[in-house]
Amino acid sequence: MLKHLHIKNYALIDNIDIDFERGLNILTGETGAGKSILIGAIGLLLGERASSETVRQNADKAVVEAIFGVEKNRSLAELLEDNQIDWMEPLIVRREVTTGGQSRGFINDTPANVKTMKAIGELLVDLHGQHEHQSLLRVNMHAKLLDDFGGLSGIVGDYKIYYNKLQGLFKELRELKEREQSLKERKDLLAFQIKEIDAVGPQPEEETALETDLNILENAETLYEQTQQLYEMLYESEKSVYETLVIARNRLDSLADIDPSFEEARKESSSAEAIVNEIAKFLQGYNSRIEFDPQRLDELRDRLGQLSLLKKKYGGSIESIIQHRKEIGKELDLAENFQDSINSLKTDIAKSRQELSTIAERLSLKRRDTAKKIAKLIVNELSTLGIPNAVFDIQINTSPDKTGKLHDENAFVKLGKDFYPAYYNGIDKIEFYISTNIGEPPKPLSKVASGGEISRIMLAMKSVLAKSERLPLLIFDEIDVGVSGRIAQAVGKSLKTLSGYHQIIAITHLPQIAGLADCHYVVEKIEDGKHTATYVRKLDTEERVREVARLLSGDEITEAGIAGAKELMKT
Repeated sequence: MLKHLHIKNYALIDNIDIDFERGLNILTGETGAGKSILIGAIGLLLGERASSETVRQNADKAVVEAIFGVEKNRSLAELLEDNQIDWMEPLIVRREVTTGGQSRGFINDTPANVKTMKAIGELLVDLHGQHEHQSLLRVNMHAKLLDDFGGLSGIVGDYKIYYNKLQGLFKELRELKEREQSLKERKDLLAFQIKEIDAVGPQPEEETALETDLNILENAETLYEQTQQLYEMLYESEKSVYETLVIARNRLDSLADIDPSFEEARKESSSAEAIVNEIAKFLQGYNSRIEFDPQRLDELRDRLGQLSLLKKKYGGSIESIIQHRKEIGKELDLAENFQDSINSLKTDIAKSRQELSTIAERLSLKRRDTAKKIAKLIVNELSTLGIPNAVFDIQINTSPDKTGKLHDENAFVKLGKDFYPAYYNGIDKIEFYISTNIGEPPKPLSKVASGGEISRIMLAMKSVLAKSERLPLLIFDEIDVGVSGRIAQAVGKSLKTLSGYHQIIAITHLPQIAGLADCHYVVEKIEDGKHTATYVRKLDTEERVREVARLLSGDEITEAGIAGAKELMKT
């Protein structure tokens, strides 16, 4: 729902802030006071074209900002994520227009282009009065509206699962067939590469071990001489470190017998003696194992040379060589068993198509039953709203393919002997048609002229589809054009009922509608001799009575008008 609207320096509006409530929000005011300006400002937030002419005189830029409550709006959350916009509750939408005609949009303080703002707006607001924001006039919404009303989202979801699965299989088959020739051309190359890599047989982390062994063999003489010298220095020479430590330890033994404070030094000396002894044993053992093996040295160098050659050809590392071997192994296997892979995919496609066809047929039948129910309810609602001779028809076109162009690489459904194109949401083309006059055949709803009649048509359809329609805010402008008396009262009651499912903002001149408001605002144009500005005030109970009375009796409010207003507000 729309919680707050801020407009600054837009047309005749200097600076206004409006807090809206749940339920039915009514805007009234004299003709020319600026009610349509409010709708225009909201339209900016919905991605409509911006013009520098809307910037208030002597201002640098116009700003329109709205705060929406968007809890549990999953579609909105997904759209924000797709556009890398952080989720926030509430959602803040802002549009700025400069005198130079430049426009900037923001969603939660993140810059957003007009396309994104329009997409987000379509999930938040249905604005009746501007054709492009009427969801019921968008043909691509008709199937969804019908499905929502009929509670068909479950079967539609199942259909989409199999449809997407089938599309994935088609894509896989196309890619496989596209690869057929290249695989045939590459077959010999793949076999050669596999043979070349397998002949060497590189192993993970082998290169490091080989380089270590090579380094040891290449320095065998140095290792032999150094370990021999260290062994003699530490253990075998006349004045070896070990012999010196033995003498030092004996003397410390004598001193410890005299003074116990030498005991710790004596123990450390014994430890040093043991450490030197262990080092000497290691050096002696290592020295005895050193081999001078020219043949092994040549083998290591040759092996590293083979690996180096493979690395240059296949990716620069042993790991990349091994990965490449896996990939070309799969390619060669596919090339050698290509027809088997094709046949396997075709079997999967046939099975998925059969499953899709079963669900598509069931969905189409349920849609036709639902369409009859909706049409009857809308005709009844239109009659209540003063359009008694309406014909409403939901045309569901499910046409089999007559061209013979459908084949294994197309998405289609088979019912009996006929083949039908399959779309992302079923096999049906769905569009709403209407006629409001006797003798006139129904025409596409999207081509119905705007004005009071279209607003009542929208209201009738919204009333029928209210429980299934998920848009949180509906705005009605000029819904009362051409109606009065009993019909006006019916329109008001319909709006009131609808406001139990959606937040409603309605601009009206009719007391029968204004009297049912949950929250009432008056739009006023004030002139001070130098400037003209539009303002919006929220009315308290007493002010509401007087405003409804003004709508009833004109500028001169009478006692009868007051009494009539109170009566309407109890309705």
